[in-house]
Amino acid sequence: MEQLGAVIKAARAGALATLIRLLGDFDLAEEAVQEATCRALVDWRRNGVPANPLAWLVQTGRRYAIDVLRHKAMAQQHQEALVPLAAAGPAHDDDDALNALHLPDDQLRLMFICCHPALAQESQVALTLKTVAGLSVDEIARAYLSAPKTIEQRLTRAKRKIRSAVIAYQVPAPEQLAGRLDAVMRVLYLIYNQAYTTLTGAALLDSQLAGAAIYLVRVLNRLVRQQAEAQGLLALMLLQHARAAARVDGDGMPVPLEQQDRALWDAKQIAEGTAMVEKSLRQGPPGPYGLQAAIAAVHCRVASAAETDWGQIVALYELLEIVSPNPVVTLNRAVAVARVQGAAAGLRILDVLSDHKNLLGFQYYHSARAGLLEEAGDYSRAVAAYRQALSLCRNEAEGTYMNARIERLRRCMDASSPGGPE
Repeated sequence: MEQLGAVIKAARAGALATLIRLLGDFDLAEEAVQEATCRALVDWRRNGVPANPLAWLVQTGRRYAIDVLRHKAMAQQHQEALVPLAAAGPAHDDDDALNALHLPDDQLRLMFICCHPALAQESQVALTLKTVAGLSVDEIARAYLSAPKTIEQRLTRAKRKIRSAVIAYQVPAPEQLAGRLDAVMRVLYLIYNQAYTTLTGAALLDSQLAGAAIYLVRVLNRLVRQQAEAQGLLALMLLQHARAAARVDGDGMPVPLEQQDRALWDAKQIAEGTAMVEKSLRQGPPGPYGLQAAIAAVHCRVASAAETDWGQIVALYELLEIVSPNPVVTLNRAVAVARVQGAAAGLRILDVLSDHKNLLGFQYYHSARAGLLEEAGDYSRAVAAYRQALSLCRNEAEGTYMNARIERLRRCMDASSPGGPE
């Protein structure tokens, strides 16, 4: 059942993108994909997973949508909606016809619709994360350090605007790309972040979603050739994803960067990512993706954690704070500063961030603080910080890891207390 769910999840986003193209209606496409998903759970369990799961979902959803439009019988409006569907191919299970329904770039086209300048920037990103990446409202809210109700309102407004403005399902002309490129890159970055450490579930990494994000950034780079930040974004993803095999142990538990077996890192991806970030930085003043890729390259170019140039990483984070000031960047700088100046120096930076209301609901603020308190030998406060992070954590692997850290610290505290074990 778990494997079947993973197959459906992998195909669902592509099916939704294609059905939005065919139907021209976000809500109907989402309804059709939901219906197709329900049917897949029954049919695939009984008959096995089809050779092309994505095409199966598209075809099933398309048939359902045609039925919905026919039964609504709103004459001219819905008769016109049936025209592109009929042109999409016959409603049968011929493999060639099914394969032809899916265009590899449908998800990228959908991103450019979602990132249309007629929509507010916050709505652009929220809508794309929902429809392209398949994130839930709660997951988007966590990524934005925002309230789910706020995200729901943004999604509703965005869909209404797309309908009223009759926004076309297409990649914009070259002269129109600049107005949407930043938003598209931001979305792809957030999609990869969601894949890099999943917000929910048992696994730490969603490899399929990560691969989809990298693929879409490659397509984007072909579309906007020689764009430094697009190159920087691809470099960042490649360098981070190169470490994927070493990020979990045999039990699926997280392995901190300094403890990872670097022989498991993907040397080919590191070489490609390093060359790309160097090319990106040569083109002019670096942007946020290029700088983050440069930080990742510093980690990847050395053979052991002990050789890491933390001074250079601190300098890059300081520059990143100027280019893209936000509390998460400052949080990362604090951890880097601790590697150079000691845990107390990093904790002083984190104490300043404690006034940031949204950051207090951010799991990684508390886990970073816990790690530095542990290094400083303040075990009781470290346990409290780990518990706070744990209360915000929905990923099973991370939760198990933090519980283990808490238990280890409690044993240390017991051993050092008067009358404790000797």
